[in-house]
Amino acid sequence: MWWGERYNVGPSLDYGLYSCFMSSFVYIFFGSCKDVTVGPTAILGLLTQPYVMEHTEDFAVLICFISGTCIPFTPCSQWKRVTGNPNRLPSSDEGFLVDFISIPVTVGFTSAAAITIGSSQLKSLLGIPGSADGFLDTWINFFRNIGQVQKWDSILGFGTIVVLLAMRKLKDFSTGRNNTQLSLGLRLFRTFVWLLSLARNALVIIIGIVLAYTLSDENGENAPFRLTGDVREGLPPFQPPPFSTSSNTTEYTFGDMVNIYGTAIGVVPLLSILGHIAIAKAFAKGKPVDATQELIALGLCNIGGSFVRSMPVTGSFTRTAVNNASGVHTTLGGLFTGAFIMLTLAFLTSTFAFIPRASLAGLIVCAMIFMVEYDIVPLLWRTSKLDLVPLTATFLCCLLISLEYGMIIGVGINLISILYKAARPRVHIQHLSICSREVLLVRPDSGLFFPAAENLREIVLKASSKDPRPSLTVVIDGSYVHSIDATMAKNLKLIVDDLKVNKRAIIYWNWGPGMEKCCRGVDDNLAGNFRRTNTIEDVFRGEPSEGDCRNADDSTSTVDICTGASDPELSNFPK
Repeated sequence: MWWGERYNVGPSLDYGLYSCFMSSFVYIFFGSCKDVTVGPTAILGLLTQPYVMEHTEDFAVLICFISGTCIPFTPCSQWKRVTGNPNRLPSSDEGFLVDFISIPVTVGFTSAAAITIGSSQLKSLLGIPGSADGFLDTWINFFRNIGQVQKWDSILGFGTIVVLLAMRKLKDFSTGRNNTQLSLGLRLFRTFVWLLSLARNALVIIIGIVLAYTLSDENGENAPFRLTGDVREGLPPFQPPPFSTSSNTTEYTFGDMVNIYGTAIGVVPLLSILGHIAIAKAFAKGKPVDATQELIALGLCNIGGSFVRSMPVTGSFTRTAVNNASGVHTTLGGLFTGAFIMLTLAFLTSTFAFIPRASLAGLIVCAMIFMVEYDIVPLLWRTSKLDLVPLTATFLCCLLISLEYGMIIGVGINLISILYKAARPRVHIQHLSICSREVLLVRPDSGLFFPAAENLREIVLKASSKDPRPSLTVVIDGSYVHSIDATMAKNLKLIVDDLKVNKRAIIYWNWGPGMEKCCRGVDDNLAGNFRRTNTIEDVFRGEPSEGDCRNADDSTSTVDICTGASDPELSNFPK
């Protein structure tokens, strides 16, 4: 109901209810997490709202169908056959696409979405006129109409918030249903308090309905609060999603509708996946989550929902938490959820006309307060200050531009950071004396690919040129390098040639057979530069200049050359 009212998905509240029951039934058979409840969410509602307000609710239904067909086949779902268990759906590695959406980007997005949604409730919370789309427009509309604030709507709205926050604290008073050390009466009382806290959202709506009905005249009009109005009675028709529609005398084909969606046609499925997998993992209680099976279930929930006029759906954190607290043991709990919603649509819709908009607004504001993750900022400040950059950029862009572009910008910043680290890997330099040999040990600590090729070559040549010791042997340790590409293999050959001009020997130590084969493909003569031994001393045993092979640590000076290392660091090498 909240989402149908809040996002104007359809002419009345019924579209919020349409979005709940079909997904509940589908998830029973295809879902794998007993607690997860699939339905409309604030973020998907916010993404769907503009198309419904500007055109018609058919746009919400069609994007629900498109999301359902896309979700199981995204790069997030890497299919592979699972043998040994014929009753199990194909599994996955959980894909790679979701992995590029880091925690700072996710938190920035959800926090900005929560603030945007909470701000959008000002109109209903205070009873002011006007319309707004987005965070800035909402506050502009608020200050423009601040003189038209309605007293009773404001009292009811803020009163709802206070009651909800107070009742939320009741669960801290209760210890739940398993405290056997208390007397029977106290256990019953604490259980009652726990149930009261659990049902707080329904209670404030019921109180609002009673107040509106009591204070209205005989015809149900002239209530002191703005009401939601009539809700269409009955179940939705079962029919295919609309692949064409008309709005304001304009006909839209399927292609026209897809063009109007723009980036949302990719962002809606992506955010559905992100939210659903995150919720499934949060409530898995240590059990593995089969991401591909969950995405199949989510896709089918959206496809099935589109046949009953549903908006896009995904896992709902709040309803999943209630499901978990209620003690469900299987996905069959969705049967009761779906059945109750269908009964509500069939017999109770006339009651919904008396729901005050201020009550709904207060309820949504309370839900959004706890979606803003304030504690992530001090955590990132203590652990990784660099992660504050994508967090801040995502948060501000989602607020000031749009949620879709904010997420894309945040992911883009993450990708730039990853590419920069790939192009400038950390390289450790050690100066050793082993078996009477002067050794410059170079140790990259990650995979080496073409972006890092020239950088590694520059570091090796600069370090060797700064070292004045005669008969220097450069040893490049490949123990931590797991793979290279053709560009890097070519640059390893160029390093050999460059050092040969400077009369420096070079050894590639403990590089894997696959990487040696790649280098030999560039120049077969490179085979003589590769060594694989247990210790670096073993590399020089048996050499003509062999001396006292004592522990290398006795003559070791270490300098770490990180990304962007400067010449003064190189000048610190021992003379």
